[in-house]
Amino acid sequence: MKVNIFDVAKKSGLSVVTVSRVLNGAESVREKNRQKVLDAIKELDYRPNAAARSLARGKTGIIGLIITTLHDSFFDAIVKEVNDLLALHGYFLAVSVSSAGIASDESHYLIQEDRVDGLILLSPLEEDSYIVELKRRNIPYVLIDHQKPENDSFSITVDNVKGGYAATRHLLELGHTSIAHLCGDEMFRSTRERRSGFLKALNEQGLAPFEILYGEYEIEFGYQSCRKWISSGSLPTAVFAGDDFIALGVVNALLEAGIRIPEQVAVVGYDGQDIASKLHPYITTIRQPGERIGMAAVDMLLKRIDGTMKRGSCIRLDPELLVRESTVSLQPPGH
Repeated sequence: MKVNIFDVAKKSGLSVVTVSRVLNGAESVREKNRQKVLDAIKELDYRPNAAARSLARGKTGIIGLIITTLHDSFFDAIVKEVNDLLALHGYFLAVSVSSAGIASDESHYLIQEDRVDGLILLSPLEEDSYIVELKRRNIPYVLIDHQKPENDSFSITVDNVKGGYAATRHLLELGHTSIAHLCGDEMFRSTRERRSGFLKALNEQGLAPFEILYGEYEIEFGYQSCRKWISSGSLPTAVFAGDDFIALGVVNALLEAGIRIPEQVAVVGYDGQDIASKLHPYITTIRQPGERIGMAAVDMLLKRIDGTMKRGSCIRLDPELLVRESTVSLQPPGH
């Protein structure tokens, strides 16, 4: 038997009016009651009638999301959370994979002809062209992991300076003083901020980097950089990699050369990619909170759509250090 809004009200112990307000993202509902309704919806597997609600609101009932790649478990976590939460509010999610921006004389197909009620841009490379078009068409939007600080209004970001600092502090506290950093592409704001955190931690200790190298967020960059150090006979005792894929490349090169991890070289990655905890040695990493990012983005976008959020806001979330097998103290026990 199909579950309806009355079943949700009964299960949550609240009125149909309250349930309806939660589904429509109204600000007037207490957080405690909102959570009761969401729990009841999940337990009953209730799916609002999107077509009927779209007609009632005069909207499409569709939210667009533009992403640069599908090969990233951090992005996967964000998209899954966005999809699940939007479904609870009766929206469908339309996903587009696009690595480039849009030209000044055209629009992305999701933006054309009022196809979406709102749009989420996930790690856009050329966000300015999108923002100009979205503003022109009066389409509410939210940016995630964008590149330009001047576009911080209506955005969800992670404090990458804090993440780079935490990764480096972890290595310093383990006794390392010869630390290299392998950066990703300079076009990414996250690249620049992680490097800034790395340098801040070293400067506090009066230390200089072993080396800073620039490349792509790919396994091959980490592998070739580490091979270069091995061939030269000069290795750092620790490496802070710009992401987990670079870290995997470093680990591969070290293992291939018979260099022990973490006894001879410690490695820290970034992002919390699934693969970093699947292969030995498990890689110490800075985890980005994908689920919380997705939740914050949906909340902000729905508030923009229903008109309850007029002024811009940038939500910055903290990353988390996950200590695993690829790092260890250089100091013997008891010292």
